[in-house]
Amino acid sequence: MKKESTLLTPLKRFINLLKLDKKDIYQVFFYAVFSGIVSLSLPLGIQAIINLIQGGRVSLSWIILVLVVILGVAFNGVLKLMQLRITETIQQKIFIRSSFEFSYRFPKIKYTEFNNSYPPELANRFFDTLTVQKSVAKLILDYSESLLQIIFGLLLLSVYHPFFILFGLLLFSILYLIFKLSFQSGLKTSLTESKYKYKVAHWIQEIARNYFGFKSKVEADFALSKNDKMVTEYLKSRESHFQIIKRQFIQLIGFKILISAGLLLIGGFLVINQQINIGQFVAAEIIILLIINSVEKIIIGLETFYDLLTSIEKIGQIVDMELEEISDEEYNYCYKNILFEIDSLNFSFPYSNKKVLNNISLKINQGETIYLDGNNGSGKTTFMRILAGLIQTNTNSIYINDENYKKINITQYRSQIGIITAGQTTFEGSILENITFNNNSVAPERLKWVLDKVKLTNEIKKMPNGLDEFILTDGKQLSSSITQKIVLARAIINHPNILFLEDPFDKMDNDQAKEIIDFIVSKENNWTVIVTSKSEYWKQKCERIITLEKGRLISDTN
Repeated sequence: MKKESTLLTPLKRFINLLKLDKKDIYQVFFYAVFSGIVSLSLPLGIQAIINLIQGGRVSLSWIILVLVVILGVAFNGVLKLMQLRITETIQQKIFIRSSFEFSYRFPKIKYTEFNNSYPPELANRFFDTLTVQKSVAKLILDYSESLLQIIFGLLLLSVYHPFFILFGLLLFSILYLIFKLSFQSGLKTSLTESKYKYKVAHWIQEIARNYFGFKSKVEADFALSKNDKMVTEYLKSRESHFQIIKRQFIQLIGFKILISAGLLLIGGFLVINQQINIGQFVAAEIIILLIINSVEKIIIGLETFYDLLTSIEKIGQIVDMELEEISDEEYNYCYKNILFEIDSLNFSFPYSNKKVLNNISLKINQGETIYLDGNNGSGKTTFMRILAGLIQTNTNSIYINDENYKKINITQYRSQIGIITAGQTTFEGSILENITFNNNSVAPERLKWVLDKVKLTNEIKKMPNGLDEFILTDGKQLSSSITQKIVLARAIINHPNILFLEDPFDKMDNDQAKEIIDFIVSKENNWTVIVTSKSEYWKQKCERIITLEKGRLISDTN
């Protein structure tokens, strides 16, 4: 069952995001209040200066008022600088939280959550963090300042004449209608646009990942053709979103024309009838311009608001993915031996009625070497990954040392196994990091033993930086054979009780592969080995062959 967070709307997610930094946001708002008061006190100063100028002489009061206005401008600048400092801190916090959220969640997301998605493509959602950073800062600054300027401005105008109270009510009504009528459609088109944007980005990623496969003219033309289709869909959705933005801007222009014309006519009428003086009229026009500019900021800022909500929703798709159920309890002991007992195991993937595994029963003792045989689609990989704890199941059919599989501490269990999955490779970092993950408990003697056994010692000696040699993603500058040896070294460095191996040495030459296989199956290691491979040598060397067919156990021979 999905977490409650899947019920959240983008707007609710945004509110929850703001709650994390509410103290900082309160500070920005506090400074915005002062900034708004200072900004709107300036027209009053200008009004007083104009009244003094009408007297036709320079006075001390006039000079003091000019200085006060200049100081007000400078003070307002200082307040904005303090707001910028706070919003920069908020941006840094957003980036830190998002990076750790992604780094924490991806290793713990349930395997079945990736059934219909590509994890590296989902990781691209992290780039929406940058949009969230900039958008949150902009909206906090612009919206807080603009809303306060509108409110304070209307309060100040109402002192001049009761008519401005009606103006304020009209203004808020128009703002509400503009927001109400376009918000849902604007958000919907923004989400659609984002979907196609990521499709284009993913396709470019696919081209880059398989760049050797797009070298010929036919292949390159196909890459461009497919990109053209996706970009066309993106442009359609982008244009739909722009129509919402354009409509809002047209409404803004009409609003500005209507308000400006009305206020100039009525303000002039009030001056002619001596209900306000010329200084009040000038001050009122300055305040009205500030209000109109604030309204413009809010309406134009809606596009940023849509981008923000869309980015939060994209990040939320990762946050909503179900995590594995991992106990928080500390473990202080290790399994010396691991005995598997599988009793009538059945398994189907979510949203599928097809059984991948059907009524499998067997026992696996510590130290056995087992070759999993079967055609593609027989269930070998799924069976192995269930035993390795990569696919968690609610079944009561698996027992480890007579304890129900669901009750064991999965973190403790995983510390006792080594695993190589199909396609597993190196990450960007040093060779030492790829093997040990900077685990300080790995003794130098143990590391040397592992490098010797997997035939890596001579290879590393040839590298300028030895174990500190920096390698790229997938070990691009290394041979595929060396990459597989590094992955194997990683799997056995902590001398696990069980090794789960999926096609581990398919890219090595036969002689080296046979030497390493002899080492892996050697009884001196006393680890259980469960392997799938097309290599006949594995089948010859393993003492037990388990054959699956269409999810069923059809033979178990020694």
